Amino acid sequence: MKSPARSKHDLLLPFILVTSLFFLWGFVHNLDPILIPHLKKSFSLTTLQSSLVDSAVFIAYFLMALPAGFIMKKYGYKAGIITGLMLFAIGSFLFIPAANTQQYLFFLMALFIIACGLTILETAANPYAALLGDPATSTQRLNFAQSFNGLAATIAPIIGARIILTKGFSDDELNAMSTTARQIALASEASSVKTPYFILGSIILVIAVLFVLIKLPEMTDNREQATSKNIFHAFRHSHLRWAVTAQFFYVGAQVCVFSFFILYATKAAGIDKIKAADYLGWGCGMAFMAGRFIGTFFMRFIKPERLLALYSFINIVLCGVAIFSHGLIAVYAVIGIAFFMSIMFPTIFSLGIKDLGGDAKFGSSLIIMSIVGGAVLPPVLARISDVTDNIQNGYIIPLLCFVVVLAFGLKGYKVIKPANYVA
Repeated sequence: MKSPARSKHDLLLPFILVTSLFFLWGFVHNLDPILIPHLKKSFSLTTLQSSLVDSAVFIAYFLMALPAGFIMKKYGYKAGIITGLMLFAIGSFLFIPAANTQQYLFFLMALFIIACGLTILETAANPYAALLGDPATSTQRLNFAQSFNGLAATIAPIIGARIILTKGFSDDELNAMSTTARQIALASEASSVKTPYFILGSIILVIAVLFVLIKLPEMTDNREQATSKNIFHAFRHSHLRWAVTAQFFYVGAQVCVFSFFILYATKAAGIDKIKAADYLGWGCGMAFMAGRFIGTFFMRFIKPERLLALYSFINIVLCGVAIFSHGLIAVYAVIGIAFFMSIMFPTIFSLGIKDLGGDAKFGSSLIIMSIVGGAVLPPVLARISDVTDNIQNGYIIPLLCFVVVLAFGLKGYKVIKPANYVA
């Protein structure tokens, strides 16, 4: 991996700007668990209907993964980052007319546009951060940048809850109102999203302008390697097929755990939404961030696939606790799940693209596209919750997801070269 020689000073400002992107997309992603209970109440939605927040976001990742790669290949990293930021800002500003018109579909469209921008940003920022400097320290740079994503997972629920989850009216108070008064009251509550998303969109615009004005170094990966002709050629690798499947179920599990945490905690432990949001931030967010660092340390002594299998098994047990326990024990079990799933995405990703040769680019795209599991599986959990009138029963979905990840960690990761394979 080579790029033109540049001083650390020349690369510092671009790296700071790129690192800010990791925080920003982590922040907006971790507002989704706040939006779900908020919109559920404002529009009198079922749990299944409220889960469409996740579907709108993760369907965008599936649809935009390949176009994002095309933008990067044809126009470069800077163009990709600016395009992603502009879509991010537009989607954020659309929350204002969405709240004004009181249309749930409008909120979903705004989230979809934000997610299209985030897909492009993530496709550009991850490799660009790795290329900004000495190739020998590329992994450390990327891990450092990703740590700000974990920081956002801690901060966003705490701040978002205090701005968006206003106390508002109780269910009893709303039921006692006339239809017109109830509509006015709910419209007032829905409007609480306008200020935070306007501020977020404005910050994104400022950063986009900075990227336009600042000359970013053109970083390239000069390793010569033949690329396979089509995506089906990459699918000949059994461990890649396993990785795509495992990542689909892992992302589905992660979204289920984070997005429904507030609804889960208020039901299982009987705590209010603000306190639940604090547990989501200081508990799940901090656990997820700490788990990534601690897991990386353990990998110095334990093979990644073994640690992945061990963590998957522990999470299967914790999901059982989450289903059958009550009170704060249930909340702590879910926080434990967040800790032990922290290493799963990057570990599945790295094991899945191992030894793919010229199929590596297509393999990477396939694994990124598989995060559509975040759109498919949360509605299943939500449907179980609605049917049984108990969101805890829905945790059978992440439990089954971790069974798939366990199978990948025990067997699916093994590299078996296809017959007559030519890299």
